[in-house]
Amino acid sequence: MEERNKQVFLIVDGNMYAHRAFYAIAPLNSPEGLPTNAVLGFIKTLQKLIEKLKPTHLLVVWDGGLSQERKDSLPEYKQNRPPTPKSLEIQIGLILEYLRLARIPFFYQKGIEADDWVATVASKAAEQGDYVIIASADKDFLQLVSDNIGVINPADHSEKVWTALNVKEKTGVSPEQIVDWLSLIGDAVDNIQGVEGIGPKTATTLLNKFGSIDKVFENINKVTPEKLKTKLIESEELIKRNRQLIKLYTNLPCELVLDDYKIKPQDKENLNELFKKLGFKSMLKKDEPVKQEVLFNENNVY
Repeated sequence: MEERNKQVFLIVDGNMYAHRAFYAIAPLNSPEGLPTNAVLGFIKTLQKLIEKLKPTHLLVVWDGGLSQERKDSLPEYKQNRPPTPKSLEIQIGLILEYLRLARIPFFYQKGIEADDWVATVASKAAEQGDYVIIASADKDFLQLVSDNIGVINPADHSEKVWTALNVKEKTGVSPEQIVDWLSLIGDAVDNIQGVEGIGPKTATTLLNKFGSIDKVFENINKVTPEKLKTKLIESEELIKRNRQLIKLYTNLPCELVLDDYKIKPQDKENLNELFKKLGFKSMLKKDEPVKQEVLFNENNVY
């Protein structure tokens, strides 16, 4: 494929990276006694992502709570997650202060899950010609992977941007089949129960043979062994419910103006004041703006 200029829109899962930093780094405190381990980890990770991926556009998305529609469908949806520690709540406020001074756009809306805002913005940016990279460990985002949308997972030590081929190699199914695949096996992270006795391999085999869950039920008499056929018939309503829970919303009301998300020069003076307040002396030198233009090679896996 021919190399061409292309804008790169990096969308960061803010809550995931803040939580990951909080639990990965030993407790730290500022000279004033504020907790800072999550702030430090978040900033360093974000800087590393920017340096590596060289985005022209950037957005950090935060969670605004659970979808009421999903809670109505499954009251225990995501109820297995522990509450956010108080010290992390404090640090999220400090991270938002950093983002404001770094002139990095961030967004959340009460009652809207971060995943759905990421999916909506990613889809609209891709439609407008950007190459979108979603930074998150959430496997739900694999359903969005396409020629114009990739995913980078901090838990993946290869640090590559996942393509549709990578999704297929990892799961055995294409991105378009991920919702059906997860609907069959469930998602323990989100407290979504799968079909009893169906694991990733069986789900992959079914989808590769029939193409989709709809086609599985259209050809249910061709499913073998009989025990699997019976399980599927008994679990049809559960599977349909799971699909509604797992499929991300890509059409939330959103007028995306790409210029609003361009990388901008940082407020260096006030950033340095913040770094001094937090005790981040090593960051005082890191004040060079990120270049806004990059040659993106579609054949390149970062």
